[in-house]
Amino acid sequence: MDLKSKIREIPDFPTKGISFKDITTLLKDKQAFRFVTDEIVTEFKDKHISKVLGIESRGFIFGGALALELDAGFVPVRKKGKLPAEVISEIYELEYGTDTIEMHSDAISKEDVVLIHDDLLATGGTANAVYNILKRIGVKNIYFSFVCDLEFILTPQKEVIQKFNPHILVKY
Repeated sequence: MDLKSKIREIPDFPTKGISFKDITTLLKDKQAFRFVTDEIVTEFKDKHISKVLGIESRGFIFGGALALELDAGFVPVRKKGKLPAEVISEIYELEYGTDTIEMHSDAISKEDVVLIHDDLLATGGTANAVYNILKRIGVKNIYFSFVCDLEFILTPQKEVIQKFNPHILVKY
């Protein structure tokens, strides 16, 4: 399936010079939604994934479906202040400033086999922050999955993720 044709590109969003990759057009197409889910599940079905971590917010959409299909638990990774119980957090760099992601501190154990999923790999900052949380917990078995990768963006954080040979369906 030509997934690029299912993803709408919005020029100059959220700022001038950015070409935003909008997966909502892919999501509304049930065949494309199923195709993406099946492709990722096929890649990870023999890896014994016990937890799928979906990164806020579009990572939740496929993350929940993947967890269900992989017979795994789902863990939402949220922006600061969105989770009600005790959290473990990580501050990470943005283009201008910093942000913080959090997950419940009781969501993962070091024995878990974890799939980190998000819709887009751009700078790798958020995904790398999730990885740093898992390192602090002591998780050894970590995989990454993204619907899209902006290959032309190269950062040290993205280099860390590339060492895990992330599963990517669409490359720009």
